[in-house]
Order: sequence, then C-alpha cells, then structure tokens
Amino acid sequence: MQVSEASLTELFQHRCAQYALAPAFDSFGYQLTYHAWEQGATAIAAFLQRDCHVKKGDRIALILPNILAYPLVLMGAFLAGLVVVNINPLYTAPEMEHTLQDSGAKVAVILKNFTGVLESIRSKTAVEKVLVANLGDGITGFKRYLVNFVGWLKRKTPVIDAPDYLDLAIVLKNKKSRRPVSCEGTDIAFLQYTGGTTGKMKAAVLTHHNVIANINQCLTWLAPPLRAGAEVVVMPLPLYHIFSLTSTLFMVALGAKSILIANPRDLSSLIKAIRTARFSVFIGVNTLFRGLLDHPAFKQVDFSQLHLTFSGGMTLQLDIATEWGKTTGVPIIEGYGLTEASPVVTINAPEPTAEHRGIGFPVPWTEISIRDEQGEAVSRGMVGELWIRGPQVMREYWQQPAETLQVLTHDNWLKTGDLVSEDERGCLHLVDRKKDVIIVSGFNVYPGEVEAVLTLHPAVQEAGVVGVPCEETGEAVKAFVVLRSPVMAQALITFCHRHLTGYKVPHQIEFVAALPKSNVGKILRKELRHMMAS
Repeated sequence: MQVSEASLTELFQHRCAQYALAPAFDSFGYQLTYHAWEQGATAIAAFLQRDCHVKKGDRIALILPNILAYPLVLMGAFLAGLVVVNINPLYTAPEMEHTLQDSGAKVAVILKNFTGVLESIRSKTAVEKVLVANLGDGITGFKRYLVNFVGWLKRKTPVIDAPDYLDLAIVLKNKKSRRPVSCEGTDIAFLQYTGGTTGKMKAAVLTHHNVIANINQCLTWLAPPLRAGAEVVVMPLPLYHIFSLTSTLFMVALGAKSILIANPRDLSSLIKAIRTARFSVFIGVNTLFRGLLDHPAFKQVDFSQLHLTFSGGMTLQLDIATEWGKTTGVPIIEGYGLTEASPVVTINAPEPTAEHRGIGFPVPWTEISIRDEQGEAVSRGMVGELWIRGPQVMREYWQQPAETLQVLTHDNWLKTGDLVSEDERGCLHLVDRKKDVIIVSGFNVYPGEVEAVLTLHPAVQEAGVVGVPCEETGEAVKAFVVLRSPVMAQALITFCHRHLTGYKVPHQIEFVAALPKSNVGKILRKELRHMMAS
C-alpha cells in the first residue's frame, strides 16, 4: 500500500473524493464526513485568498487543540498554498511571540479561550488577520451551541474580542470561489518548531514530499494489519505535536475516521468518548497509557475491534506495555522519531518483552549509521550517535543556516544527537535521549530555555537544569540555582509559570553555592546529575 500523490493537498482532495460520505473526523460525538471536510476547507481557502490577501508561501499559525477547526483550517491552508505553523495554544506570551516573530506568520487561527495571550503580543508580530475558533466550529445544529457553551464555562484565561477578529464559523459559510494554487512536493508544508539537537527553539522545514514519504514509510511497515476505509483511530495527542500530526495524516491516507480528543488530561471524558466507539487503532504515549490503565472506568471500554496500538514521543515502560496488552488484548508497537525526520525513523515489532525491548528497526528507505565523536562508524553493539538519511529528513532549519550545518552534513545525513546501539537483529536501543533534553510526557524540554527564564529573576545569579525521574510524566524538570539574594523556591516556580508552559516549569529547585563548569565556563549537566545521585 502506497500513497502516489505528490503533495498533501492532492492527497486530501483525492481522499475526500474517494471516501466522500464516510466520516473523516469525530469531535464531541459529531462526525464530519470527508465531503463536508473539503467543503469547509474550500470556504476557508477562498476567504484566506480573497479577504486576507494571502499568496502562496505565506505562513499561517494554527493555535488550536484537537477540534474540527484544526483539520478544516489545515486543509484550507494547503488549498490556498500556505505554510502551516503549529503552535501550542498553552504557550505563554514570550513563547508565542517567538514562534510568531520567527515564522513571520501573516494569519493566526486561535481558539477563543487563548486570545488574551495572542493579543498581548500581537503588535510585536507580523500577524495581520486573526481567525477565532470555538470548540464547536464545524459542528452543525444545536450541538454546536451546546459544545460552545461548555467551552465558555471552562475558560480559565482572559478572552479578548478585538474589533478586527474574524469568526471562523462565519468564514465556514463563505461562498466565494477559491483560486486554484499549484502545489509541488518540494513546497514547504510545515514549519514545525522544536529545540532540535541544540536546544534553541527553531523550526524544522518539512516539505510536502518529506511528510508524504514518511506516510509511505509507515504504510509499508504497518499496512498488513491496517484496512483502507475501515479504521477508526483514537487521536488523544495534540495535533500541533509532530507525532500526532503525522499519525493523523497517515490515517487520512487510509480513509480512516479519527476521533479527536480535545483535552486528553480529562481521562474521564476521554474514556466516555471512546467507551462504545469500537475503535480499531489507538495512538498514545507512555504517560497516557499509565493514566488510562489506572482509571477504574477504562476496563469498561469496548476493545473488541482494537488491533493496533502505537506509542511514540517518549520511552515506553515495559510494565505499562505488559499491562496494556493484558487489559486490551493488543500489544503496543513502539516507534522512535524526531521532528527533523517528519518524525518516524524506526518502528518496533510488537514484542513487549524485556529481551526484545528497543526503539525498533529503520522504516523503509531509511539509512542509519552509528558514529563516534569523530564521525566514524562504530562496530555493531557499540554505543554511538545515531545518524539517519532518508526522504523524510527535513530540508533545513527555518532561516538558521548555522544551526542547519550543525545537524545536516553535506551528503544529507541528519545527526540526531541521540546515543544508540544496534543488536544482532538490527534493532536499535536508545542509550541516552539527546544529552540534555528532558522528556516530560512526550514533550521536549530544553534546559537552556528554562535556565534563561530563571536567570531573568533578579535574585538568581545562574541556574543549571536537568531531568529527574517522575512516575507520572517519565521525567520532570529540576533546577540547581545559585542566588544573588534570598528568595523562596516557590517564588521562582511562580515566576517560571509566567514565562513557560506548565510542563517546562521546574518541579524541584535546589539552591547551591556554585555550579560545576568546564574550563570554558559551560555548565556540566552530567555533574549535576552526579550531584543528585551522591
């Protein structure tokens, strides 16, 4: 099974024709057909072209959770020839400001609940038009009003209604015609923000060809158990995350129905949404599996049609994999990837046993090489940095030539920064997940970013940040802080909450007299870890 389309735009249009009356997405129990998806997206594309005056290659920021507005705007953006910039709607003002400034996004589409953050920094960005979405946009009838009302009740942040904001629900009724835009595989599809291997937030440039190639790689590996036009997939992970995004596009290629979960942290609502859905595929991460398995209502879910569970984003723990298999009757297949590779690099066989654990085998058309610090290949069984080469590897970092040269070689090898080894079967084993990156519930936390925020506080002289084991999230953030003047740890945590998304905020702060450093003044995080162990 292979996708023959050259671009995601073409793929969407072909699947909408092929599966016109079949449901493409389910949100809050409402099913959006492939035909209705294309109709809504076409209306959005025409509005973007004629009222927002966008041209091919302009950037559009999607600041949305898993609601129907996301796939509608995504397809609309591609039909208009735009580049999609995914932004976490929970970002703080400084984080949102950076991504919008760096990408040069001309249009932003944001859930109404988060407009207060956007408006506080909008004047510092290139955003000219803002489309405001509600939870129920894309849903028809009385249910739309009910869903929107519930969303209104749950708002926790200030909502801004600026005079020039545009209501997405009205845009969906647009009757103007769309101007056709040619889309090639070499055109940019996404600017996907990541800290990369060096920790500074920047955008991986992913072309339509990159993403289509990764879809084909996964289809080739997973096609035997998957059925075109017949799968129902639970999609609880946020679509602005590359793992969930590509998984959803992969399912669109199959003509599947994706059940969108707007708030996966609300496990009771998640379970209620899927209890009788008779889903066949589940996409998750280690912490979500743990939370579901611990929830008393999870055993009431109908698993009779489930035949594939896929895990990524963070290391899958053996006990959770084993318990999931016993509870659902289906093992978890674990994969490994990174944003710069669109993201899938390896997929494991469904063998959740201690002797077979690893991050899997390279997906088709992917070359791997394990190198030492001098860039020379190591022998099988030895530990080294994983280098990969394949059609899914990003083109570059957006407007960051120096950063690009650090990770992409002249012959197109991507240096992942991850230390791995290869066993006799050819299965890769992750030894260290990027030297300094902390993985909190599948999300990357870059110590340098947290350190920079801590040192903004007038009482802090310097700070060093590392990850510590956490039962709930896999890892949590711990900061070692050298003070200029007295301050309470809780005051620093509160300060960080004003500048960082919640999962990046230190859970622990330890005050120290000095930080271990190299002879050039670089903080030795390895020594900080030793300090914790001693």
